[in-house]
Parts: sequence; C-alpha cells; structure tokens
Amino acid sequence: MTAREKRAKSRPAEQERAQGKRIAESKAKKTGLLAMLSVMGPGLLTALAGNDAGGIATYSSAGATYGFGQLWTVPLMCLLLIVVQETAARMGCATGKGFASLIREKFGIRISAVAMLSLCVSNFAVNVSEFAGIASGLKLFGVPVYVSVPVSALATWMLTMSGSYRRVEKILLAISCVFVTYIVAGVLAQPDWGKALHDTVVPQMSLDPAYISLLVANVGTTISPYMLFMVASNVVEKDLDEDDIPGQRADNVSGAIVAEVITWFIVLTTGTVLYPAHIVVNDAADAAQALVPLAGQYSSALFAAGLVGASFLAACVMPGVTAGAVCEAFGWERGTNRSWREAPTYYGILTAITVLSAGLVMLPGADLFGIMMASQVINGVLLPILLLCMVYIASDRHIMGRWANSKAWNGLTWFTIVAVIILTVIMFAFQAMGY
Repeated sequence: MTAREKRAKSRPAEQERAQGKRIAESKAKKTGLLAMLSVMGPGLLTALAGNDAGGIATYSSAGATYGFGQLWTVPLMCLLLIVVQETAARMGCATGKGFASLIREKFGIRISAVAMLSLCVSNFAVNVSEFAGIASGLKLFGVPVYVSVPVSALATWMLTMSGSYRRVEKILLAISCVFVTYIVAGVLAQPDWGKALHDTVVPQMSLDPAYISLLVANVGTTISPYMLFMVASNVVEKDLDEDDIPGQRADNVSGAIVAEVITWFIVLTTGTVLYPAHIVVNDAADAAQALVPLAGQYSSALFAAGLVGASFLAACVMPGVTAGAVCEAFGWERGTNRSWREAPTYYGILTAITVLSAGLVMLPGADLFGIMMASQVINGVLLPILLLCMVYIASDRHIMGRWANSKAWNGLTWFTIVAVIILTVIMFAFQAMGY
C-alpha cells in the first residue's frame, strides 16, 4: 500500500474523531450554558423586587425634581447592588444555609433575635406600602380600594402558598416582565438621549440639602435589608451548591443591571416630562397621573401598570422572606414545599403579614406615609448592621472555605458598607434638621 493510499484510508477515521470531538465540545458547552441558566432566578427576582412602590416613588421624585441630574447615581447603585447580592448568594451556595442561620451561628441568638424583630417591623411597613401602591395604581384605572386591595392580598397569599418554590419563581419572573412598561414609557416620552447619557456618565453634584437627601434616598432604596435574606434563602430553597456559584454570579450581575436599567428609565421618563413642567410628585401614582396631559394616556397607563406590577411582585415576596428568615433564625421548619402541619409558624407569619398590611391600607385615615417613613428609619439602622454581619461571615474561611471573600472583593464590600453608613448618617442628620 502506497503512502497516498494510507493517508486516504486514515483520513475518514481522523475526520470522524474530529467530528466526535466537535460534538462533545458543543454538547459540553450546551450543558454548561443550560446548567447556568437553570440556576438563574434568585438574583434577578431579588433585584427586580427592589423596584417596588417606594423605589418607584423615589426615582420618580428624583426625575421630576432634578431632571437628569441624578442619573449618574444609577451606575453607582448598580455596583453596590452587585456586591451585596453576589456576596449573599455565594454565602448561600457555599454553606447551604440562609443568612439568618449564619447570623445565629456566628453571632449568637440574642443578636439574631434583635435582627429578626427589626426585620419583621421593617418588612411589615414595606409590605403596607406595596398594597398602597397597588391601590393607588389600580385607582387610576377606576378600580376602588375596597376591591383592589382584598383581591390582590388574596392573590399574593395564594401564590406564596402554592407549594413548589420553582413554580412560584417562574410565575414571579413572568410578572417581572411588567417592568418593560417603563422602558416603553421612556421611549414614548422622546427624551434628549445625548443629554441623558452625558448626565449618566458625568456626575451633576449640588450642595442643596434637598438634592443630597434625595440622592441618599435613591441609593438607600436600592439596597434593603430583606434583599440579603431573600437572595440567600432563595439559593438554599433551590438546592444550589458550590458548583452553581458561577451561575449565581451571572444571575446577580444580570439582575442588578436589569433592575438599574428600569430605574434609569423611570428617572428618564419623569425627568423628560415632569421636570420641565415643574410638577412635584409625592408618590409613583402622582407621577403616573401627571403624565396624562403631558405625555399622553399611553405613557400614563404604562407607568401605572408598572407600579401595580412592581408592587404586586414585592407584596408576593415580602411576607415569605420575613417568615423564612424568622423560622431559619430559630431553627423552625419553613418553605413553600412544607405543609401547614410541618411549618405552622412559617405560614402563620406569612398570613399575618399579608392580612394585617392589606387591612391597614383599607383603614380610613391610616397614616401610610408615616408607616413608610418608619420603615425607612428602621432600614437605615438595620442595613449597616446586617452588612457588617455579612462581611465578617463572608470573610471567615472556617465558614466559607475556598469561597471566602478575596482581598479585592473585601475592599469592594467595605466600600459599600462605609458608603451606606455615611449615607445613613447624612439621612438622619437631614431628618433631624427637617429636610
């Protein structure tokens, strides 16, 4: 057999091996991609739930009062959110435990009890604001409060009680699609895109106390105490482990970016339409109503629909996060995959928060603004404490093993903590001075 014949005979075998290698590589790549997509959800859901009624009201006020002047805070908020959520999710994957359980193990039952009490009060007040957001948003569509609040309360309760976490997660992620309405509303407003991009990159600073106070509120409403518990507990509920950490990083980074894109468009819309007209808004419903004569019925309807959807999403997750954290801190059974008999405390807390917060919104003369302000004060005190707990746990190699914070990530985490503490002190100082 000649050399040419030998080469011709071996060529099909080589081609077959090469094709098999390509198929194997493609299969491995596909498996890796599918595996990464399968663990995504907790970070995206947590970040989007942060754009609730209070957050939309704050962002709307920023745009209506200062135009594009606070768009530059959005990238900063995105960075802080990525740091906090990635760390919390990594803790859950590396340890198989939620944040409340890790606090109890690291710092003891007394600190856990104080943290849980503060979290319950704070989350209850926030949940009241969510039902207030649903009521005010649906009121713009002609739905009275005595219809919208009971129906939405029953819907959120039934959804959170439905059993499978994965099914609940899929439904809530589908509800999250409502945030697209803010992007559409922003496009319909026909903004000055060049100026908006410029003001996003170049900070527009002011020494006006009202400007600084609103800036603090913008950053403060992005990171809430419940987020730390929610993203870690959702990771545990989904049975994710160390192998899923890369996917969780992608989930939390993409979630933070999507959430802050929504924030950017809310400020863009109100800054384009309401700021030139010198219209001041006190809540998100005011912003939606004010858009009617200036940007048209469609923009107003989209803005109001976004408010209702965002408030409903947060109202779905808030009671469950609170009940789960309390039960986890004290070692009680928890989770939607448990029955009433197996987890009576979990379902009792969840039901009580839903019923009481919805009932409070329906009471005539209820001071909803005062309740929301009280929740902000509690969040302002609780968040720095929880962030300090988080960084000490995430840096402990006895707990985290090889997934403990690196020096660079530790630096970013401490930057976040210091920034939050400084902003909290400024917030309380301005409140004391009456701003």
